[in-house]
Amino acid sequence: MGWLFYTDGRVKTYVDEKAEIARLCTFEGDTRKTELVKACKVGSTWYAAARVTNRDGTPVEDATYVTDPDGSITFAAVFLTAYDDGCWGYKDMEESAGPNASRAPLALIELLSDLKDPDSYARDWRQRCREWALIPNYDEGDKIKLAKPVTLTDGSTCQIVTATHYRRGRQKRRCYRIEETGGLVRLSKATLSGSELLSSAKGEASPVLAEFLAGQGG
Repeated sequence: MGWLFYTDGRVKTYVDEKAEIARLCTFEGDTRKTELVKACKVGSTWYAAARVTNRDGTPVEDATYVTDPDGSITFAAVFLTAYDDGCWGYKDMEESAGPNASRAPLALIELLSDLKDPDSYARDWRQRCREWALIPNYDEGDKIKLAKPVTLTDGSTCQIVTATHYRRGRQKRRCYRIEETGGLVRLSKATLSGSELLSSAKGEASPVLAEFLAGQGG
């Protein structure tokens, strides 16, 4: 499906967007109904978990999903969103169609029904979401070894960095200090995939604390 933009200005805020995602995930037909269970926005993309039930109370039979104990199935939908000349628009895709955007939170993934096909697009998409969620959020001062060297714009590479920050106006921006040169570099979260924590700033006791603890032991 392509992009659909609203020209009536009904969607302007985060609250408007969430309400529209809920509306798009809610449907009631002659035999089945669908309702939103959870929606999360990551960047400009909305991730939704929607539950399908039969109106007569019988278990839902589906070729893709294993029926849950309560007789329902819950699937994920991805909504790419954008504003164009003030008009909000979206492009939606069900998880089994193989969406590229794969940053759904684990709390949403855990709501979904099991899959019947071990090689389905949906299983691959869920795994990519899990891998993204497992990328660490490092603390200030943490020393990190990247999974592989990163090539910088000047052609040099770096692999061991320390989490730090710089300021732009009143904003505090995360960056990393390169171990070899002391220079600063911005790294995407994807670059941190598979990285290793070499030392934690939180785990390093101050000399004063160390002296105090030594005295206590004596």
